[in-house]
Amino acid sequence: MLDQSKPVYQRLRDVIANAILDGQFSDGDMLPSVRSLAAEEGANPLTVAKAYQTFQDEGLVTVKRGVGMFVAAGATERLRDLMRADFLANVWPPVAQQMRRIGLDARTLLDLTEA
Repeated sequence: MLDQSKPVYQRLRDVIANAILDGQFSDGDMLPSVRSLAAEEGANPLTVAKAYQTFQDEGLVTVKRGVGMFVAAGATERLRDLMRADFLANVWPPVAQQMRRIGLDARTLLDLTEA
């Protein structure tokens, strides 16, 4: 589920990041064109370009002029590391606090998700 409180370009970034992490795009694979992704997601092409630019700025995609954008070598693992760090810094603390409040321990939670 995408966070609707985020700006559109960040939600598009999440769509792309999830596709990479889910294996839809591997290191070296060509990403959809700006226009193609804009049409698919119902977004403005400039917004899609901004989302792609964030990946380019972080070295997660490479651009081959006249050809397209590609997932950079090692990008999947770097993206996983970035998202893991963000999860531990921003998502997990309030979840852990809520678990303590309601008396839910990690083992019980894991048991529930394995069932």
